[in-house]
Amino acid sequence: MIKNLSFDNPLYVLAPLAGFTDLPFRSVAKKFGADLTVSEMLSSNALVHNSAKTLHMLEKSPNEDPYSVQVAGSSVDIIKGAIEILNNQDGIDIIDLNCGCPVPKVVGHGSGSSLLLDLPLMGNIIKTIKDTSNKSLTSVKIRLGFNEKNHIDIAKIVEDNGADFIAVHGRTRAGKFTSEVDYDAIAEIKKSVSIPVIANGDIDSYDKAKWVLEHTGSDGVMIGRGAVGAPWIFHQLKTGEKKISNEIKHKIIMEHFDKMIEFYGSRGVSMFRKHTHTYSKGYAGASVLRNSVNHINDILEYRDVIDNFFKNNEILI
Repeated sequence: MIKNLSFDNPLYVLAPLAGFTDLPFRSVAKKFGADLTVSEMLSSNALVHNSAKTLHMLEKSPNEDPYSVQVAGSSVDIIKGAIEILNNQDGIDIIDLNCGCPVPKVVGHGSGSSLLLDLPLMGNIIKTIKDTSNKSLTSVKIRLGFNEKNHIDIAKIVEDNGADFIAVHGRTRAGKFTSEVDYDAIAEIKKSVSIPVIANGDIDSYDKAKWVLEHTGSDGVMIGRGAVGAPWIFHQLKTGEKKISNEIKHKIIMEHFDKMIEFYGSRGVSMFRKHTHTYSKGYAGASVLRNSVNHINDILEYRDVIDNFFKNNEILI
């Protein structure tokens, strides 16, 4: 088992989320309470072709310990090649297989939740990762099924092929991100397998996270969209402080901006605009702030504007 990863207490995990959970965001979530961070989903094809963009996405922050890298693919041979490349990368503790992404582009290539339509292939890929990887653990992210639920069958395939733990998004692929999350099904998976189970899906508050843990009996929660604009949810869960002060929020937002500039350089300014928009929801003067930052490209000017705004404004909702 990894030194800094234990299932003795609930595990708080930042879910991989394309376009959001890059190195700067992950490092902030980790610093303020996340137990485990996961890279954005990486294409196994891109890895074996040494895509510079994909290798850049693989980079981790020094504080990401432990660190999980999520891969997607539909070919046993390509996945094997991708894992062999990751074997040469230091600082990775877990290889995670994505069997849950519902995006048509991913599904169309036979990856993501498409693997739920071919459980023997999914099992073969999991076993290949487990047998090939030199990392400490192998995990799998699943949904409850493709069109219909067959979550117990899926979970048992994951366990039987050597995965050390499983993260479960409580929807089918057909449910995408809008149907009601079936937490009862996650609880059923927890009862049917002996490996740890991480619950995922619409966990967007301290109270919801605590309820999901109790209702499902899971070993942790994985939070994705619920952390966008509110990465302090990990601080809440880790400290037990349900109410977050304006000072903590301000500190986290500024840390995130500084990490964006550190990682992306001046390009981080324009990239941080979407984060400014989400962070400012519920604040008085939010629309004025959003309009102003859309026209700022200078690093110091942008930093001063958001620093003053979040230091001197309280959230209204």
